[in-house]
Amino acid sequence: MPSIILAALVALLHVYFLVLEMFLWATPFGEKTFKRSHEEQMQTKVLAQNQGLYNGFLAAGLVWSLVAPEPIAWAVRVFFLSCVVVAGLYGGATAARSILVFQALPGALALVATVLPRFW
Repeated sequence: MPSIILAALVALLHVYFLVLEMFLWATPFGEKTFKRSHEEQMQTKVLAQNQGLYNGFLAAGLVWSLVAPEPIAWAVRVFFLSCVVVAGLYGGATAARSILVFQALPGALALVATVLPRFW
């Protein structure tokens, strides 16, 4: 049950990232969130929209893992949570350290909650 709850929360986070990057990027909220000027946000808007789409795919995969039957659900959840962690680590190393906290950490906690019961 913790695996399902945490995976659902990670999916919700990625839906939020999708909305923020695809639709709110060049708004005052997006500018404040990313601490960038309107000009910077406008110059990177298309890139952010693409990034938001990828976050949507991660969310969709996690939702799939919540509704799929076993044994498929577990494997799908492990795969997509692993993708979230890798993306979060890369983003934290290359873009902003805060990505480690807001993406990699929740993904890692959900991944541990998913994998640990299988092997413990």
